[in-house]
Amino acid sequence: MTEIENFPKVEVIILTWNGKEDTIECLNSLQKVKYDNFDITIVDNASTDGSAEIIAAEFPSVNLLKNNTNLMYAGGNNVAIKEALNGDAEYFLILNNDTILHEDFLEHLVKAFKSEEKVGIVAPKINYYNNRKLIWYAGGFVNIFTGNIYHRGLRKQDDGKYDLSHEVDYATGCCMLIKRELFEKIGLLDEAYYIYTEDVDFSFKAQAAGYKVVFEPRSLIWHKVSSATGGAFSFFKIKNKFRSNMRFFIIYASWYHWFTILPFTMIRSFYIVIETALRTLFKIQRGSYNG
Repeated sequence: MTEIENFPKVEVIILTWNGKEDTIECLNSLQKVKYDNFDITIVDNASTDGSAEIIAAEFPSVNLLKNNTNLMYAGGNNVAIKEALNGDAEYFLILNNDTILHEDFLEHLVKAFKSEEKVGIVAPKINYYNNRKLIWYAGGFVNIFTGNIYHRGLRKQDDGKYDLSHEVDYATGCCMLIKRELFEKIGLLDEAYYIYTEDVDFSFKAQAAGYKVVFEPRSLIWHKVSSATGGAFSFFKIKNKFRSNMRFFIIYASWYHWFTILPFTMIRSFYIVIETALRTLFKIQRGSYNG
């Protein structure tokens, strides 16, 4: 570790909903991170499993915010972002509660901002929790013609092929470090998305404002993938991803893109629904991981 004392303050924001075991494991992992200048805010989205009480008892130094209703991803995170903007953190880390972290992950994310002034968001390499050498995210990209929003490297072996830092279309909301001034310039996460695609929308707004979104592979975390929404193959996830993706393309696509967006989306959605139905019916798992 180098020059850790010179690193700016980071506010870590973790949203939780009925996921006390995951959240506790994530907080224990954060305690091992070798970066001395960060605070933690937990936002409890009206959990009914005792999450808030357990977190308050076991992690008294954590700032705990309790929502009376489930405000979903954007709304829940925005509660903490608004409060943190009254503080002195220079960077905000939006982090899923179902992750564990390499001890150096935060240092590498912060260092990526020092490479260029116009970096606004940095995302780490994210591998599967249950298969540590299998990639879940090595950069996010959008194909506006096919209506496809996808992760580079998804389900590929982490063999060094994806170890170059580069600009991407979007940072995943699973883990993204955001410069404070970005919130001050473009606002908070768009709560109209309900759940899913808020991260893509926010990344596009950042780029429209002149900021870069960067993938930093030296930073590594592990993700349980869709643990709060019934797994990667759930009809809840399919329905809400479809709805949010359509909203995104209505905003960002031109009229002529719809001649290709619609047929490609219908074919892709049909395949996903059939696959999910078969996996649900026969209780098939894709190896030892989801997604």
